This record gives sequence, C-alpha cells and structure tokens, in this order.
Amino acid sequence: MEMDNNLLTAMVERWRKETHTFHLLEGEMTITLKDVAMLTELPIDGDAIIESSQKPLNGWGQFISERLGMNIPEEAEEGRRVPPLHKSMLLIPWLVRTVGELPEDATDAQIERYARIYLICLVGGFLFPNKSGGNMHCMWLRVLLGDWDEIGRKSWGSACLAMIYSELCKCTDPKTKQAGGPMFILQLWVWEHLPTFAPICPANSWGPDEPLRQWAYGARWIGAITSGTSLDGYRQHLDRLEFNEVTF
Repeated sequence: MEMDNNLLTAMVERWRKETHTFHLLEGEMTITLKDVAMLTELPIDGDAIIESSQKPLNGWGQFISERLGMNIPEEAEEGRRVPPLHKSMLLIPWLVRTVGELPEDATDAQIERYARIYLICLVGGFLFPNKSGGNMHCMWLRVLLGDWDEIGRKSWGSACLAMIYSELCKCTDPKTKQAGGPMFILQLWVWEHLPTFAPICPANSWGPDEPLRQWAYGARWIGAITSGTSLDGYRQHLDRLEFNEVTF
C-alpha cells in the first residue's frame, strides 16, 4: 500500500511520550498489542526478542560467512561510500543481489539459506527498517540465523509495538525528520480507528474467492492509494475531530 507521510506526521504531532498516547479532541487513543495482532497476525505470545548488539568474537563478517556461506567484500560497491558490512550494519540489497535466484534443483542447504535471507529481508527491510537506506543492524542475525524453532517462538508482534512506541517518542523531538520501524502498522491502525482519514478500501471490491481473505486483517488494505490530503488538511481535521468519527 502507499504510505501517507502527511497523515503519519499529523499523528506524530499528537503523540505524547509521557503517556504513550495520541491526544485528540475527544480524548486519548493509542495502538495496542491487540491491534498489532489483529492487523498483522504476528505472534504476541512467546519469548521477548532481546539480543546483544556486541560483535561476536571473530566479527560479524565471520559470523555471516559461517552461517550463510557468503564472503562479504571489504571494498565498497560502485556508487557507495562504504562496504556492504560497515560498523555492524549489513546492506540488505547487497545480500539479495548476491544470493540471486533459487535454482530449480536446489539442495536443502540452498533452500534453507534462501529462507533465512528472506527472513532477513522481511525483518530488516519491512518490520524493523531504520533510516539508513537499506541497512540492518547485525544484532538481528543472532535470532534469524539461529534455531528455526526459536525464531518461531519469539514475540514478533510485541517487538513491533515496542519499536513503534520508541520511534514515535523520538519523533517528538522537533529535530527528528524521519521515523523508522513498522510505521505501516500505525497507518493501518489510523485507517481502521479513524476511518474518515482512510482511502477507499480495496477489499470492498473483492470477490468471495479472493485469496487475500485468508490473510491477516490488515491485508484488506493492500493496494490502497492515499487521499492526497495535505499536512495542514489533516491537522485541521484533527482539531475538529468528533466522537462519531472514531471507531473503537
């Protein structure tokens, strides 16, 4: 779906880090763990994702080489100033380009490596993106290159909500110009609970056999195009938001 930066900016301006809530005309609201679970179906039970950001004894390059069988170059690619692995940050596009396409006669080892790289892209590039242009902190690799069952037992939904709260709090600083994290979840939440700001929902035109009906509830917004409302337009509407415009 298309991201509505004006809408997100207007909501950030209403965020109060003291209470972790949006202050609106009719009261306070916030995104909850239940919202994340409903919209994404990410697990909210299980172990907390708590990993050390310290480098392994032999460095991240050796760590990646041993688990993915990929040697990371020490020189920067053309058009970039730093190599794919720099200061504990891994360049995800380099990882994707290097692995290429999965051959039809792939071995089990190749399939497993592709699956792990898919998870790295999903986590580092979609669920927990930062503001560094496609880089992911290598601390995530301790989870994603570990035991498969352990990965599935993690509370990924809780981690998403924690990062949303963290990024919203950082954005209360006027000097902050961008936000990282899964802001798409926040946008889905606004569209669901403040439907007056939502575009036309693509799910309204789905047929009974639409495969997306089997996905998470938030999938009904796949393909949605934002309204094009300006930042001032959202601000003014939030200033006069009425109780009957809020869905609980």
